[in-house]
Amino acid sequence: MKATIVGGGVIGGGWVARFLLNGWDVSVFDPDPDAARKIGDVLANARRSLPSLYDRALPPEGALTFHESMADAVSGANWIQESVPERLDLKHAIHKQIQEHAPHDAILGSSTSGFKPSELQDGADRPAQVIVTHPFNPVYLLPLVEVVPSALTPSALTERARDILISIGMKPLIVRKEIDAHIADRLLEAVWREGLWLVSDGIATTEEIDDSIRYGFGLRWAQMGLFETYRVAGGEAGMKHFMAQFGPALKWPWTKLMDVPEFTDELVDLIAGQSDAQSGHMSIRELERLRDDNLVGMMRALKKSGSGAGGTINSHEATLPTPDFVDLPVTVSRQVPQSWTDYNGHMNEAKYQEASSQATDRFMEMIGVDATYVASGGSYFTVESHLRFLEEVKEGSVLKITTQVLSAAGKKMHLFHRMYKDQGETLVATSETLLLHMDLNARKTSLPSRAVADCLAAFVQSHSGMPPPEGAGRYVGQSDRS
Repeated sequence: MKATIVGGGVIGGGWVARFLLNGWDVSVFDPDPDAARKIGDVLANARRSLPSLYDRALPPEGALTFHESMADAVSGANWIQESVPERLDLKHAIHKQIQEHAPHDAILGSSTSGFKPSELQDGADRPAQVIVTHPFNPVYLLPLVEVVPSALTPSALTERARDILISIGMKPLIVRKEIDAHIADRLLEAVWREGLWLVSDGIATTEEIDDSIRYGFGLRWAQMGLFETYRVAGGEAGMKHFMAQFGPALKWPWTKLMDVPEFTDELVDLIAGQSDAQSGHMSIRELERLRDDNLVGMMRALKKSGSGAGGTINSHEATLPTPDFVDLPVTVSRQVPQSWTDYNGHMNEAKYQEASSQATDRFMEMIGVDATYVASGGSYFTVESHLRFLEEVKEGSVLKITTQVLSAAGKKMHLFHRMYKDQGETLVATSETLLLHMDLNARKTSLPSRAVADCLAAFVQSHSGMPPPEGAGRYVGQSDRS
């Protein structure tokens, strides 16, 4: 699959990373001579952060190419994403160039944050090919993308766009009716206007306004959004009670939403000065990495509960392929996230155990002890384990874990995990684990199902001819000469 990105700024670069890191070939058209460097900076951030969201490896990167002609850039493209500045005449001109050379069945998405699709389609050679696909920065991390069709947009194209966006880990929000600025930016505009007035009237600084968001409702919004947050605020009586209690406040003169302070030089200087005082001690690259690290941490927390963006990550991760079997099954293949490292800059010892636990869970799935099996009342519990720490592992390293079955009889399963980095060349840890099969209803040990026992026996037979792994049977404090 091939995507063409027209316009390589912050948003365009994010689209490049989103497609490329999900295995698509990506071509770029941007006359800026510095486009390759700028996109390279975005890609460096994306390669560091996007794989950190997942506990499975993303597919191998596609090929990235830069082109001086539109015809070369869009040739063979399945998806074309236009991300040029917000000028309608410029977008019309660019779309005309694209449609002169693009495949007729390619989707032409626009990153516009304000224009309606009917405005973009006006005068187009193939109006039905154009659709709004408005993302949020950083595009490679934030899953939301507003998909806005017009009356001319075939439903089949909207559905195809939705499916492609889901396949690259995004959350497409189909906007029911086209409207200026779509949905999210209209909400952001309301907060932005109020923020400008609060600064202009001397009520708060830029930092104080940001604090009111990041320490308060911003955290609630990340998991529940606006209406669900207010439903909870209504207590046991629910949303009707909340609206009855706070609805009258809507008539009070709290807001200036229909007005905006004049953008005088004094106001611009005031806001710029406060912003410099707030975060001018950090470069844009440092701020981007801080933002990405925080987003990864929050979205990984949401991933555990499946709330908000975490649910999107879980759904996408379930579609990622698992490595093929070789001599030993590969039970983990993933990048080490920033949150797994400690003050020494390498992976915390507890995370070696977590990675080993993920390998055990994956192996259990391979022998049939999956979510359905657990729901039926059976599982394996770890009763003893031993870890050897052999090498340091830093953030961004790609871990691969293989699993060998040392023995399995009756209720017992005895596993040995080898943990590698550097494309499997460097052994960084081993983990020996003994598990017992449990009846979850009786809370007692029990025999596994016949199907699970048979599958496990096949692994025992396959691994029986292998030599005992180095490190198996060790105990804490045992010398190498023992």
